[in-house]
Amino acid sequence: MSFSSDVKTELCRTGLDRPCCARAEAYGALLYGNTFTPQEVRLITESESFAARLPALLGRAFGLKFDRMPGEGERKYIFQLTGEEKIRRIIDAFGFDSRQSPVLHINFGLLEEECCRAAFLRGAFLAGGSVTEPSKRYHMELVTSHAQASREMQALLTDMGRQPGQTTRNGSRVTYFKSSEQIEELLTLMGAPVSAMALMNTKAEKELRNGVNRRVNCEAANLDKAVDAAQEQLEAIRRLYELDRVEGLSAPLKETIILRETYPELTLSQLAEEFDPPITKSCLNHRLRKLVELSRT
Repeated sequence: MSFSSDVKTELCRTGLDRPCCARAEAYGALLYGNTFTPQEVRLITESESFAARLPALLGRAFGLKFDRMPGEGERKYIFQLTGEEKIRRIIDAFGFDSRQSPVLHINFGLLEEECCRAAFLRGAFLAGGSVTEPSKRYHMELVTSHAQASREMQALLTDMGRQPGQTTRNGSRVTYFKSSEQIEELLTLMGAPVSAMALMNTKAEKELRNGVNRRVNCEAANLDKAVDAAQEQLEAIRRLYELDRVEGLSAPLKETIILRETYPELTLSQLAEEFDPPITKSCLNHRLRKLVELSRT
C-alpha cells in the first residue's frame, strides 16, 4: 500500500460520534468528490477503507442511504444518490437553496468549531486528497473541480494558520502543501497521528543520512587534500636529494625529511606526534613549506 492509502485507512478509524462532525466530514467529501448537484451525488474512490466508511458517514450525517452501492468485482467503488428528496435534504442541511448549485461556496457557519473543521478537512482529503511517500518528497494536496470551493478552502486553511499553495491541473483546482511540518500538523489534526509520526521519523532518517553523507564527503575531500600535500612534500624532498642539498639543512629539517619519508600516509597532526619530543602541527607545517620552497630555488 502507498503512504497515501495508509493515511486514509488511519483516518477512517476515526469515530462518527458527533453528528455535527459527521456532517462536516460529509460536506468536505461531497465538495471534493466527483459530482454534487441538485440532480446527482456521485463519489468514486479506490480506497477500500473510505468505501467502507461512506455508508455509515451518510447515515450518521443525514440519516440517508445511497441509491447505488459498489458492485462486485468493480476496481473502483462508486456511490450514487439520484433521489431528489435525499439530495434536497443534504443541500438544506448545508444551508443552501436546493434549487441552486450547492458547490459554489463553503458555508463557514457549519465549521465554527475546531473539531468540525478537522472533520471537514478529513472528508475533503478522503475524497480528493493525496500525500506523497515522504521518503521521496514532501507534498500533500486537495483536488476539486469547484473553483470557488477551492478558493474558500484556502481561506479556511489560512484562517487556521496554515499557508497552502494554489494551482490548477487539468481543469481542477489544487490546494497543496510542501512543508513537512505543515503536513505533519494537518495529518495530526485530521486524525492520522501515526502517519504524522511516520513522516517525522522518515524526515529524521533522511536528515541523519544526509548529514553522514556530508561528513563523509567532507572527510574524503580533506583526505584528498592531505594526500596531495604529502605527495608535493615527498617530491620536494626528492628534488633536494637530487640537488645534494639535504646535508646542508638544519637538524630540524633533516628530522622532518626522515619522518615524512618514513610515514608518507600520515596527516600533519599525526606526523607531528612522531617527533621526539612531539611538535605542533603549525611548526611542522612551517618546516614542510620551507622544504618545498628550498626545492624550488
